[in-house]
Amino acid sequence: MDLRQRREGLKRPSIRQVVVVMPSTFTLGNLFFGFWAIVSAFNGNFRWAGWFIVFAGILDMLDGRVARLSGTGTRFGAELDSLVDVISFGVAPALLMYFLDFSNAGRFAWILCYIYVVAVALRLARFNVLSAGKPPGAWFTGLPSPAAGMTLAVYYPFSQTNWYRATPAYLDLQHEGLVVLMLLLAVLMVSNVKYPKFPPIGLHSRKGIFGLTVHLVILLGGLIVPEYFLFPLGLFYVGYGIVRATILGLMERPEPVPMGEQRLAEDNDPTLPPPLSHERRNRWGDRRQEAEE
Repeated sequence: MDLRQRREGLKRPSIRQVVVVMPSTFTLGNLFFGFWAIVSAFNGNFRWAGWFIVFAGILDMLDGRVARLSGTGTRFGAELDSLVDVISFGVAPALLMYFLDFSNAGRFAWILCYIYVVAVALRLARFNVLSAGKPPGAWFTGLPSPAAGMTLAVYYPFSQTNWYRATPAYLDLQHEGLVVLMLLLAVLMVSNVKYPKFPPIGLHSRKGIFGLTVHLVILLGGLIVPEYFLFPLGLFYVGYGIVRATILGLMERPEPVPMGEQRLAEDNDPTLPPPLSHERRNRWGDRRQEAEE
């Protein structure tokens, strides 16, 4: 093989190849911060452990955005993202809570953290099954695991603020309050409660301007006063789904089912007759027309 052929074999990667790799790079960065959060929590650095989980959540949001905008989403990327999310938003927040508050609470206190991790794994497995081959919708079924994990992650920075220390005792979430919070997050992740996705950003529609405003408010709050802003934001998001589901339940208005899911449920219902094939529908139409004539 001459020098020219070698040069042709060592061509630079195309822009398309680089874009395909980018989502997986963000996903592995997500894993890096999730693992670093576990190490930091083990060493007693709870503040930075929480921030590392937040950094993992930012990268998790970016990898999905890049994959959708570039049209480079793959099955491999989706499975890798789910495996990483179990660590970054399941194991890491659970161990953070364990080392922070539950390690001295009794012999079986770790079971609570295990229940939380199980809920994250079940939630991600269900998400993969329901979203396979379907276009993304505007709502999540169940609380997203990144939202649950980051809510737990930013609790410790919030608990060190002067405002939190000055609140009445019944607002103190230590011990029993954290137990209730972790169990509530675990139940919501495996529930059918709907949670909204971030609205799209744009300048040509009201929805786009609203999405831009939401992103700017979260960005400014997270940069200027993250200790005061992020934990109440997480609680607000968690509470929004509960309040919305409660109001819809009291009004007896069921959640709208997408047409594709409704047809799939009808096809799998054994009490309904099997659907007619194309030929049988044509024969039935011919017979009906002959009878009418």
